Amino acid sequence: MKFVVAIIKPFKLDEVREALASIGVAGMTVTEVKGFGRQKGQTEIYRGAEYTTNMLPKVKLEIAISDAMEAQVIETIQQTASSESIGDGKIFVFDIGAAVRIRTGESGETAL
Repeated sequence: MKFVVAIIKPFKLDEVREALASIGVAGMTVTEVKGFGRQKGQTEIYRGAEYTTNMLPKVKLEIAISDAMEAQVIETIQQTASSESIGDGKIFVFDIGAAVRIRTGESGETAL
């Protein structure tokens, strides 16, 4: 089992969610986050005053999947979330040691 964490631009969330649902991803956790990478922030104008923000709004997706879906999920997120500009985000993949469904006690991939 794998745990995929993707940091994407907020306006891409619905498109990515629909694309993942179409390949069989049953669920995900979505969190609004702020951060920065190589771009180190951006300059914005608010009420006529220019200011620099170093923490940009992003969305973090957390998805638990079977090993067989790993490549397809990564490719789907990468293609769907890309705007071909700086700050599109990152995808991280971790191994899951165990998963248990609280309601039924199912474990392993059946809990996903």
